[in-house]
Amino acid sequence: MTLAQRFRTEGFVFLVAYIACIPIANWLIQHIGTVCPPDGPCLIAVAPGLMAPSGVLMAGLALVLRDLVQRRLGVTYGLAAIGVGTVLSAALAPAPLVVASAVAFLLSELADFAVYTPLQKRGLVLAVAASSLVGLVADSLLFLWLAFGSLQFLAGQIVGKAIMVALTLPAIRWLRNRDERLGAA
Repeated sequence: MTLAQRFRTEGFVFLVAYIACIPIANWLIQHIGTVCPPDGPCLIAVAPGLMAPSGVLMAGLALVLRDLVQRRLGVTYGLAAIGVGTVLSAALAPAPLVVASAVAFLLSELADFAVYTPLQKRGLVLAVAASSLVGLVADSLLFLWLAFGSLQFLAGQIVGKAIMVALTLPAIRWLRNRDERLGAA
């Protein structure tokens, strides 16, 4: 397998994982949590005293995976993934959350894209961390405000997504180092 074929295969694995984050997040928010109020999302503790809807972990991971899709498959696939993700997010969200889910997904992923694209030339880890931070804040603000008219869980959303992004950074560093060893950085 050539290096180009290997990277393309990796890109499609990242794409499938990215798309999988969306139904998993929707399922988590409806079924898994330490607290599941009847008229609200299931919540998990993300830090002492901070709760967030349980889908927060997959949302943080999705931001990183979309960057990797773009790294391996290019801008067109990155934007197409955002489009497919937006449609899937709207299709899978509970009826009262369709607009909030789709708008927050679309705008946060585009914000991530806008930051990642120019920064990727300066360093993969920096680009992923900075773009994910922008995307996770945008997603948290938009989703909570549109879905619930409240920013009650904002801190928990931001912390939960940031934890997931931080957990991926060693793998991102490893990927960057491997790419350099292979002469493809």
